[in-house]
Amino acid sequence: MSLLEAAAILLAGVAAGTINTVVGSGTLITFPTLLAFGVPPVTANVSNNIGLVPGSVTGAIGYRRELVGQRSRVLRLLSASVLGGAIGAVLLLVLPEGAFAAIVPVLILLGVVLVIFQPRLSAWVAARTEARGETGRDGAWWVWPAVLLTGVYGGYFGAAQGVLLMAVLGIGLSDHLQRLNAAKNVLAAGVNAVAGLLFVFIADVDWRIAGLIGAGAVVGGIIGAGVGRRLPPLVLRALIVVVGLVALVTLLLT
Repeated sequence: MSLLEAAAILLAGVAAGTINTVVGSGTLITFPTLLAFGVPPVTANVSNNIGLVPGSVTGAIGYRRELVGQRSRVLRLLSASVLGGAIGAVLLLVLPEGAFAAIVPVLILLGVVLVIFQPRLSAWVAARTEARGETGRDGAWWVWPAVLLTGVYGGYFGAAQGVLLMAVLGIGLSDHLQRLNAAKNVLAAGVNAVAGLLFVFIADVDWRIAGLIGAGAVVGGIIGAGVGRRLPPLVLRALIVVVGLVALVTLLLT
């Protein structure tokens, strides 16, 4: 690895850490960068996943103020994320390459559409919850299994995982978008951590790459937490949609 390649991977880690904290889809920066330098796809994927773990944790800590009062909710959903992340990581190692190629763009497009219509869908879900006499504190019943499935996807690849999570949380939970973004960062960190832990023991990891991405992602997580919490809900929602569409186009063209 040359100094130029190392610098490029480090900067890609900074950008990915920033984007992951604000929206998600930072993998769409680091993964193509690694492929461009000739890193084998599976090695690039697992090394990238491990490298992004510190940035995910940093981003979650950066949003700690927005996490106040969400302890029970986040812990309950974190169990789904961790389980899903473990399943996705195992699938990455046992399934043929390209097994999810057809469904990944569909999932991203679905997430973008759900984010666009999230306010109306959230109001509809809240009305139905109130009509049934439920408190709705932990959201609709389907939030946990939906987070589980998002975790499976995140453990397998992870691009636009944040977009999908924000769609699920925004529709199923009644709360401010910034607080949901904080919860999203914790859940994504859980997925990345459990998948990364499995990859350490059962996958071919390039630790130079993981280290460079990790160092950059930590800086990016700090930057993202500062930028993300200043964005109004409408701007944050628009950014999620734009990133999701870029992720979709990128995957379709590669």
